[in-house]
Amino acid sequence: MTQWIDIGQLEDIPRLGSRVVESVHGDIAIFRTKEDKVFALRDKCPHKGGALSQGIVHGERVTCPLHNWVISLLDGEAQGFDSGCTPAYPVKLENNRVYLSLEQERKTG
Repeated sequence: MTQWIDIGQLEDIPRLGSRVVESVHGDIAIFRTKEDKVFALRDKCPHKGGALSQGIVHGERVTCPLHNWVISLLDGEAQGFDSGCTPAYPVKLENNRVYLSLEQERKTG
């Protein structure tokens, strides 16, 4: 059974921005898109470890502030010619509240 952690209201996360949550897995960035979709990734770029939470959100991607790597918010995979990934975590939105699961971390290739 999945355990969900209540992160707070959707409005607590800036549109086209993020909020950082501390966990046993390290910091996790919760992202909100322009369309109010919510995603969660480990707050660490697979390239040089930059804080993805400080990056620019565009569409369903975030650009790392250190070296401009573009990371998919869907699965944590680097886009384009870059390769690497950062763990993505399940999130859900219910009654305008954001919930995060740490137990069922989605693994990417």
